[in-house]
Amino acid sequence: MNQSAAAEAELNANDAMVAAAARAAATQTQSISFAIGEDQYGVDIMAVREIKGWSEITHLPRQPDYVRGVLNLRGVIVPIIDLRCRFGQGLTDATSLHVVIIVQIASRQVGLLADRVLDIVSFEPSQVQPVPKVAKSARADFLSGLVTIENQMLALIDLPNLLTAAGNEMEEKATH
Repeated sequence: MNQSAAAEAELNANDAMVAAAARAAATQTQSISFAIGEDQYGVDIMAVREIKGWSEITHLPRQPDYVRGVLNLRGVIVPIIDLRCRFGQGLTDATSLHVVIIVQIASRQVGLLADRVLDIVSFEPSQVQPVPKVAKSARADFLSGLVTIENQMLALIDLPNLLTAAGNEMEEKATH
């Protein structure tokens, strides 16, 4: 085999390895992981628009407790959902150390109040386990699955369900 044929074979082998690595990466799911107390949660990284520090918000009357208010984000009014409260753990005493994760759910942006952002995690969709339905729990209704990464359990938030359920309750309160 001459040198150009050997070089071409090596390039083809490298191309095949790069393509295989790209296919493997394409099957991975990435999430932003964050904490609420000692619990760890994740949201699909493709839904995250930005992460910002806690700042003052405008409170709105007659909203559920977990809707902390709204934030004007570059001309877009974004509702802020206190996930701790939404999951039945009481209101977050928000400080400058807390974060708001701005996510896109369908055509709306929503802010999720969390204690802190942890990491970007990658996992295979096959690693996601269903949430056990032991008891009827509002918290479980907003979860799409559980995944264990480096011996830590990460509860994956079902963003469309979180917003739909929140929107329905807001509409119910407004009509009463």
